[in-house]
Amino acid sequence: MKKIKLPLNEEEIKDLKAGDAVLVSGKVYTARDAAHKRLHEMIQNHQELPIPLEGSAIYYVGPTPAKPPHPIGSAGPTTASRMDAYTPELLDLGLQVMIGKGKRNEAVKEAIIRNHAVYLITCGGAGALISHCITDARPVAFEDLLAEAIVELSVKDMPCFVGIDIRGNDIYEE
Repeated sequence: MKKIKLPLNEEEIKDLKAGDAVLVSGKVYTARDAAHKRLHEMIQNHQELPIPLEGSAIYYVGPTPAKPPHPIGSAGPTTASRMDAYTPELLDLGLQVMIGKGKRNEAVKEAIIRNHAVYLITCGGAGALISHCITDARPVAFEDLLAEAIVELSVKDMPCFVGIDIRGNDIYEE
C-alpha cells in the first residue's frame, strides 16, 4: 500500500497505477452535485472561485453533522458519475485528484489523461470508518447547501484505490 500526501507532484502522480491501494493524507475539499453546479456557473460568469483548483483534490461526499468531539459525521463517497458533466472543466482548470465511487464517462477519462490527473475510489458504505481519517473540517463555501457545502477537510491515511490513472487505465474496465 502506498502512502500519498496531497498535493501530489508530477513524479508521484505518474507512479500511481489503476488498482493501486493508497492511503491519502493532506487537504481535500468536499463537493457534490449542487456545489459543482455553482462552481460551473461561477466559471461561466468569470467569477473568482471560493477554492483553489490548481493541484487540489475534491472528495465527492455529503457528510453528516459532527457529534462532539469529532470534526465530522459519517463521510462516505457519493457516486462520481453525478459530477461527470462538470468534471472536465474543473480538470482543465487544474483539479488534480477526485475521490468518489463508481465509473466515470469517456469525457472525464480524456480530461484525466489530458491534465495528468487521477481518480481515486473509496468504499461506499464505509462512511463511519472513513470519518475516522478526517482530523479537521472547516466550511469554506456555499454553506446554504448544508451537507453539500464545500468543506475543507484534513485527512490522514484515508484508504482509497486508484480508479483511473494518468494514462486512462480504468479499474472498472480491467
